Amino acid sequence: MKTHSVQNIVIVGGGTAGWMCAAALSQHFLGQPVSIRLIESSELGTIGVGESTIPSIRRFYGKLGLTDVDVIKTTRATCKLGIEFRNWRKLDHSFIHPFGLFGQPLNQVPFVQCYLAARQAGLTHSLQDYSLGVALARDNKFCLPDPNPKSMLTIFDWALHFDASLFAGMMRDYAEQKSVQRTDARILSVQTDETGIKDLLLDSGEVVTGDLFIDCSGFRGLLIEQALNTGYESWQQWLLCDKAVAVQTEVQGEPVARTRATAHTAGWQWRIPLQHRQGNGYVYSSSLISDDEATTTMLANTDGKALHNPRYFNFTPGRRKLAWHKNCVALGLASGFLEPLESTSIALVETSIERLLQTFDTPAYSSADVDRFNEVTKLEYERIRDFIILHYKTSQRTDAELWRHCAAMDIPTELADKIQAFRQYADVPRLPWEIFGADSWLALYEGMGVLPEQLPATALQLPQPALLNELNQMRSFISRTVQQVPPHPDFLARFCGYQPSV
Repeated sequence: MKTHSVQNIVIVGGGTAGWMCAAALSQHFLGQPVSIRLIESSELGTIGVGESTIPSIRRFYGKLGLTDVDVIKTTRATCKLGIEFRNWRKLDHSFIHPFGLFGQPLNQVPFVQCYLAARQAGLTHSLQDYSLGVALARDNKFCLPDPNPKSMLTIFDWALHFDASLFAGMMRDYAEQKSVQRTDARILSVQTDETGIKDLLLDSGEVVTGDLFIDCSGFRGLLIEQALNTGYESWQQWLLCDKAVAVQTEVQGEPVARTRATAHTAGWQWRIPLQHRQGNGYVYSSSLISDDEATTTMLANTDGKALHNPRYFNFTPGRRKLAWHKNCVALGLASGFLEPLESTSIALVETSIERLLQTFDTPAYSSADVDRFNEVTKLEYERIRDFIILHYKTSQRTDAELWRHCAAMDIPTELADKIQAFRQYADVPRLPWEIFGADSWLALYEGMGVLPEQLPATALQLPQPALLNELNQMRSFISRTVQQVPPHPDFLARFCGYQPSV
């Protein structure tokens, strides 16, 4: 099988995706005869609103040798235990999707089946009451997880809300210290040939060649789409939102350890607390609401003085038909876009970078490597797409066209099968390349009111008095544990130098 040697890598576009890629590749190829160059223009802005992450971000920068405290201090970050969903199931209803487990199994029966059996026996508590992550988020408490948990009830994970621009700066510093060359220039034209990208003409007059080009140019896909015409697969038939308006505001009160996603009539609004500001945005369907109406709705549900004029972003939910085409790999927004409902944009950058690193055991790649990269990327995007569709499809709201449409729409077959498996057997099958595990699906099912029609005999055979007693002890244990944990702002002040705004 023919292999393609890689000695010169050219990354087009900086921002979070570009500099994360540069940092990871510079560490991976350290000491090897591979040069890495990143081209970005200081005249062009970046999207810069990706402030909410999932726990995998900590594994990413940990592999670079950076600590949680390093990143929190530098990026003015706060801790994130999960996402609070308001008004999704119905108005005035809320639940939290935590980074952690729900309960623990009894007699080898999965906890969710124990919980559902207990409900049939008269239990009135919510599934939310059996998650330490949820309990901590509700009370705005935070501590580092026990590295050697003695009970499944103490297992939870966490992520960050951070200033994406400051994080990109960290990645740039790291990459440049490892000899990544940065060029501040605009690309005037892109030449292609049968191998893919041939060269780039810069406004300085320089012509740049490379063996592998990585497109981090954002939505426009300068290389992957404008030059190579790779094609784009739209998912607007399932995801109606195609626009967002965002604004940063002054901090009001103490930062909470959770992202908030509030459903409105034509979409949903995010609220992301940082140490020095709050991020806000409304993701909406432009066919159902005007920009002015969306902006008015967002500002009416935002605390604190706005730090700039609202910014608007258009997008088409979907993905490139090929994330790796010829000698060009697309990362970040150049690869595709899914609304930030579950904070997966940066996570998709991480997983793509990880696949690149796995490809380059040696600085070369084959057509089989390209095919595998594309197949995994496709599946990963589709799995996240389906998880996001689940939020809309299972809503019980009937007060607006968006929600009525989503409740009635057909959905992808694999998602329909997965929902049916839960409704029929209380089963949550794990599909290959899913970022979100069973407990994430359980959080959404229970939060949105999706319940099984029947339970396995093993769950129904559990003695009811003993079952109810065990669940009561789990709740008590979680409650006692939370009481011993310091408030989230205290954790930030003690370990990360946080000072409340005056």
